[in-house]
Amino acid sequence: MKATAQILKEKGLKVTPQRIAVYNMLLNTTEHPNAETIYKALEPTNPTMSLATVYKTLDYFKQLGLVQELNVGEGSSRYDAVVKCHPHTVCIQCGKVRDLYLEELTEIHKKIAEELDFEVRCEQLILYGICGKCRRENNENS
Repeated sequence: MKATAQILKEKGLKVTPQRIAVYNMLLNTTEHPNAETIYKALEPTNPTMSLATVYKTLDYFKQLGLVQELNVGEGSSRYDAVVKCHPHTVCIQCGKVRDLYLEELTEIHKKIAEELDFEVRCEQLILYGICGKCRRENNENS
């Protein structure tokens, strides 16, 4: 895997410690954090970084195709360093967002292409429900 600094250089971005920290965090998490969560997690090791810097950095990354922005209906966007289109699940109880990989979607894309004469380039499928952990906790408290 390429070093983060090299990836940023190839995209034409000035390499800064803040940009490296934000991108590394997104590369190393499956949590799909929002800007505030990223800021709070990085603040102890990057005390000079502001929340505005995190927002600007995420905007640059989004424009350059380094991250994808997810709107799961919370009022603030979540971010994912996996930019290949893929669906997500959202727990309506705890708010956890998870990647969902289904080969069956390829078949749906083919069917849509054939029946509607429409080439699917990307999908933004979000399934809302209650995760297993929250269901178990609800059953324990009942």
